[in-house]
Amino acid sequence: MDADFDLVIVGGGAGGMGAAQYGARANLRTLVIEEMAHGGQALLIDKLENYPGLVPVVDGYTWSENMRSQAEEFGAEIRSGSVNAIRKEGDLMAVETTDSTIHAKAVVLATGAKHRHVGVKGEEEFSGRGVSYCATCDGPFFKGKPMVVVGGGDAACDEAMYLSKLTDRIIMVHRKDRFRAQKALADRVLSNPKIEMHWETVIEEIKGVKSVNAVVLRNLKTSQITEVTASAVFVFVGSIPQTAAVPQDVARDEAGSIVTNDRMETSLPGLYAVGDVRTTPFRQVITAVADGAVAAHCAAQYIDELEGHAYK
Repeated sequence: MDADFDLVIVGGGAGGMGAAQYGARANLRTLVIEEMAHGGQALLIDKLENYPGLVPVVDGYTWSENMRSQAEEFGAEIRSGSVNAIRKEGDLMAVETTDSTIHAKAVVLATGAKHRHVGVKGEEEFSGRGVSYCATCDGPFFKGKPMVVVGGGDAACDEAMYLSKLTDRIIMVHRKDRFRAQKALADRVLSNPKIEMHWETVIEEIKGVKSVNAVVLRNLKTSQITEVTASAVFVFVGSIPQTAAVPQDVARDEAGSIVTNDRMETSLPGLYAVGDVRTTPFRQVITAVADGAVAAHCAAQYIDELEGHAYK
């Protein structure tokens, strides 16, 4: 059986586009399959200010468009579609989409992760009506109104800073007594007079009629219940790796992320994983792109070995 492509990349976010550029530059017939919009979570970034050498800063959408253009100029093909399953068929990898099955010599999984929900009363009911997981998408709808931000990592702090440009009151809720975000970002939030911190606190309920109008908070130390007025709740409490298409016997960690070595190789030969879908100590745009570059480089070496052309 002949391969349709040398390298298929599932997911068009930062990791996927990094792999696409390096795969195409290595003269591999490279295909990217993206279910939604290329760019992934980078699309939600208001200012990509910590990407080395990117001065002046740009927004995530502009950066994503530039990555796509570069990948296509190098020769990568980008298609829209959903991948239902990835499996090994002989020496090749089979990528089953809703339209067909594509065979490749190697596959890079760059499917990222989806936002984790808080799981409280009112969250699902008011999703899209005040409850959101994307500040840059929905923040402008609530300009001038009080908003709640839930979380304590980089995403929560970054989005709280963005929302503080739209209103004078941001109520930030974090279950711990300190941020886990990068110090520079955390310090910026703490010095922002528009952001009101509620440490060691969780959301108990999101209230409203047609849309959100209040949030019930509970202090974990004192058990005190407080109800605050709010028109929107923005949730940033982690993510769930998107691994449904991967065989169950591919190694995962306790959080469900795909385990790789430093070459981005998974436990299934020919399958690589990059970015937020894999086990990694640091989830950033720059690390995802670097993962993609490493995966494409190592996939090219794997393909050479598969074809008996390995350098010796």
